[in-house]
Amino acid sequence: QYATTGCSLTLHHTEKPKHEAICEYRPYSCPCPGTSCDWEGSLEAVMSHLMHAHKSITTLQGEDIIFLATDINLPGAVDWVMMQSCFGHHFMLVLKKQEKCEGHQQFFATVLLIGTRKQAENFQYRLELHGSCHRLTWEASPCSIHDGVNMAIRNSNCLVFDTATAHLFADNGNLGINVTISMC
Repeated sequence: QYATTGCSLTLHHTEKPKHEAICEYRPYSCPCPGTSCDWEGSLEAVMSHLMHAHKSITTLQGEDIIFLATDINLPGAVDWVMMQSCFGHHFMLVLKKQEKCEGHQQFFATVLLIGTRKQAENFQYRLELHGSCHRLTWEASPCSIHDGVNMAIRNSNCLVFDTATAHLFADNGNLGINVTISMC
């Protein structure tokens, strides 16, 4: 199905649906969580789409930044999104608050590369929460936006913490997460 966009595999019809679901040449969906955006396009068009259709997303330059999530006490499910640009690539930083069971909320923080899975293997990210006497750190390889935030959460490829932990590190309802991207 994706031969016109570069896929050169020839598969038996029984293997085709499984491959098409993960094919690097399939169109990219809008990676912005929490929106009902149905945009699809090439990898090269993703950043342009984000800058024009999702203008509220801030982009910071550099390998070390602080991702500030404001008003973490907002009720219900909330997504905070920011972009980080370094090493000639763009990374989407996501903090997602979801209700897991009857009033119990959890936070999920992860980094996605605006790129392919193969490109994502070349990077490592570190998320750190700092408090007066506490530190919480998570290190991992970013996922590709092809996989998305929900797959990162499903695979536990993210920093997970509850509301009590968020409040331990928050300052007046705002949570600062130190984000460091490095090359492998």
